[in-house]
Amino acid sequence: MNTMKTTLVLVSLLLSGVTLTAQNSATLKLNLEKNKVYLLKSVSEQTVSQTVNGVQQNVDTDVEYTFSIKMLDKTPDFLVTEVRFDTLVTRTNTMGKMVNINSAVEGDITSSETADIMSYVMNRLSKSALFVKIDYAGRPLEIVNSKMVSDVAVKDTALMTLTGPLAAALKTQIVSAFTDETLKTMISTFTWCLPGKEVSTGDEWTVTQKVNSGGMSLDIINSYRLDAIDGNLARITSESQIKASENAAPIQSGAATITYGNLQGLGKADMVIDTNTGLINENNVKTRISGNMDVSGPGFSMQIPLDINGESRVTAVSPVVGEDTQE
Repeated sequence: MNTMKTTLVLVSLLLSGVTLTAQNSATLKLNLEKNKVYLLKSVSEQTVSQTVNGVQQNVDTDVEYTFSIKMLDKTPDFLVTEVRFDTLVTRTNTMGKMVNINSAVEGDITSSETADIMSYVMNRLSKSALFVKIDYAGRPLEIVNSKMVSDVAVKDTALMTLTGPLAAALKTQIVSAFTDETLKTMISTFTWCLPGKEVSTGDEWTVTQKVNSGGMSLDIINSYRLDAIDGNLARITSESQIKASENAAPIQSGAATITYGNLQGLGKADMVIDTNTGLINENNVKTRISGNMDVSGPGFSMQIPLDINGESRVTAVSPVVGEDTQE
């Protein structure tokens, strides 16, 4: 009898050890249920401070995106998904001048108001389904219909009646917003942060992203660390190094050429991942980028000190079951 009791105690301890070991590791990769729509929301605030001819100028921007993803099929190497940006809202305060862009309104591409034109464009994007191949780490590999979506945006710019330097800048901004690179960057914000494999607490991995932000090509090197596993939630911290991409193309704004090669920044984030799906449950990020922009044009050149501070939060919304939840 004593031997049996001892054996039972040992088995119990062994099983406890297995449970503890299981809680110290998790497979962090995308694992979406077919035809289920998963919703995530991003809210961010950014302040850009720049000094022009000795005068400091501030631009405050609030952005809200609602993102949905549905897995249509999968292969051993990637998921085939339908991605939508259901809501895109941007509120900008430039030295007291407010501009509100909202995809929930139809806008007017023929308007003389920037907000009406961009609301029209964002409304079109919010109604567009993007068919995306995404690997199990969450990296967008290919947007199958990106050219079709981009062609629609370019065609829309032909309807603009606004003229002059502002019109030229807007057309460039619209076309840039619909490029394959920009759309992948937008998707990556919500999905690309996983190692795509099993990891244990204390393990680290790196994700390097090339992003386009405000016309600037930036490299973001994200270093992630799995800190803890709590049930089906993986708690992760990350630090990011941000710098201008090597040989980054300058920004053309009318007759002015803007280079930004010495911009550098840092970011820190606290993240919670749902281990069942591999999607973000919550992610809180703070970033700062600073440096100089060199502006030159016919007969002039100047250097503009730049400081960008931002905070953003991505949260999950309960998944929606069904194939016909979106038009």
